Amino acid sequence: QEWQNPFATWDPRDFCNISEIVLPMDTYWSPPVFILERVNGQDPELNYMVLMHNGSFNSTRPFQVTLTCSLIILKFPFDTQMCNLSIASFLYPAVTDLVMKMRRTPAEMMKDSQSFFLTDGEWKFTNLSIIEYTEMMDDKGFSVVTYVISMERRPTLYILNLILPTCALYLLDMAVLFGPSSLEEKINFQIAIILGSSMLAVILNNSLPTSSNKPPIIGTH
Repeated sequence: QEWQNPFATWDPRDFCNISEIVLPMDTYWSPPVFILERVNGQDPELNYMVLMHNGSFNSTRPFQVTLTCSLIILKFPFDTQMCNLSIASFLYPAVTDLVMKMRRTPAEMMKDSQSFFLTDGEWKFTNLSIIEYTEMMDDKGFSVVTYVISMERRPTLYILNLILPTCALYLLDMAVLFGPSSLEEKINFQIAIILGSSMLAVILNNSLPTSSNKPPIIGTH
């Protein structure tokens, strides 16, 4: 966060060429902002800000939060999800008191965000866009900045553990069904296929995401 305070300025030549100082967050006014999608998280312990001689404040506070996100998993495991992270302040109207603006472009934010992904997990960070708008509430407008984060699921693990065994199971079922085996052998094998499908359904039930209005295609029969 960066903001200006014209009442907190000084001439460095009058104070031993000191051009900046570090102060606690409660020393001066700071913008109170909230993450709208936050459900829980850990508040930062770094409650300090840097004050420049020209009245410019700078505060870097690392947050670790859990956000809510509506998932669409119809194309699982080849799905791409878009989640919002909205930062707002509903204490000061945007028209007269507080307007939030992004200093860096979405491309610069995208490059910085990719540098934080140091491990190859289940998700791949693909895109970041920023929307600045005014939210109306009780006939007042409040400034909101929304980060739209696009994440693509890496499907390799699900292909090896779910899709390939499922396809192999049903191809084997079709081969035996139309093969030259006797009726008794086909019935015995069909029973084994049903048991195998039941076990696979249990594995799918524990592996497939459930936070969606529609089930994924792989789980629809």
